[in-house]
Amino acid sequence: MAKFDVMIPEAEIKAKVKEIADRINAEYNGEPLVVIGVLTGAFIFTADLVRELNMPVVVDFLQVSSYVGDQSTGNFIFKKDISIDIKDKNVLIVEDIIDTGRTLKKLKEMLLMREPKSLKICTAFDKPSRRVTELVPDYNCFTIPDEFVVGYGLDYDSLYRDFKDVKIYRGN
Repeated sequence: MAKFDVMIPEAEIKAKVKEIADRINAEYNGEPLVVIGVLTGAFIFTADLVRELNMPVVVDFLQVSSYVGDQSTGNFIFKKDISIDIKDKNVLIVEDIIDTGRTLKKLKEMLLMREPKSLKICTAFDKPSRRVTELVPDYNCFTIPDEFVVGYGLDYDSLYRDFKDVKIYRGN
C-alpha cells in the first residue's frame, strides 16, 4: 500500500488559488484572456482558477509529456495542440508543476511563434531547486521542496490525481 504525507492541505490550496486569481484579475483589468491548461495534471487547477477570474475567458487545453513514473525523461512529447488561434490575444498557460522547466520552456517558445499579444505562465506548484532552464513563472501558488508530490491533479503513473490535498508520495 502506498504511503503519503500531507504537504499542502486543501484549504490552503483554495485560498492561494483565489489570491492568484485576484492578482490576474487586477493585472488584466477586464481584458479577455485565453487560458491554456496543460493536460493532464493542470485540469483541476485550471478549472478552479478560471472560476475565480472576472473577465471574458476562453479555455483550451494542450497536452505534452516528459515524465515516466516519477522521473523526467527530458524528452518533449507533444500529444494534443490547442484548437484556437491565439494571435494578438492575451494568453495564460496554466501548468500543474514546474520542475526542470524544459517542457514549459519549449511549450512557451512554440506558443510565442503564434504571436499572442501577451503570454504568461501560471503554475500551481514550483520546484525551483530542480530548474535547469531560466524559466520563471509569472504566477505561482506554491514553491515546494524537491519531493515527489501527488494530488490536486498531480499523479504517479496516472494515480492519485483525485486527492484534494497535495501529498508527498513515499512509495509502497
